Amino acid sequence: MLSTGSCLCGDVKYEVEGPLRPVVYCHCEQCRKTSGHHVAASSAPRDKVKISGELRWYRSSNTARRGFCPTCGGNLFWDGPGGNMSIMAGTLDDTNDLPAMGHIFVADKAGYVEICDGLPQAAQDDATITTKVL
Repeated sequence: MLSTGSCLCGDVKYEVEGPLRPVVYCHCEQCRKTSGHHVAASSAPRDKVKISGELRWYRSSNTARRGFCPTCGGNLFWDGPGGNMSIMAGTLDDTNDLPAMGHIFVADKAGYVEICDGLPQAAQDDATITTKVL
């Protein structure tokens, strides 16, 4: 299975070999600030993600960095501890077979957000939500 994606302007493209994790919605303050809303992200093993084009990294915490396109500003990746790298689901070229699996950091969600989809929710991070793979 090969998944592809890119930023808005197309200067940064990527390929992922193998399955993607179902989408997790992250409501933490950093995700809200980088996206303007909550983030919807899949993930894959870091060594299965091949990136082409100029990607810039921003160190957003002591343990994580965020990858974005320096031309259009497209938010593409979150790379933190562990073997997987998160991929912003909206940057994938085909999301038709990619289900959503839950919400994390809902204690930090924006006041205007009402979660009504019936998916599992965690006040902070929750490995039972974030580690499942298709």
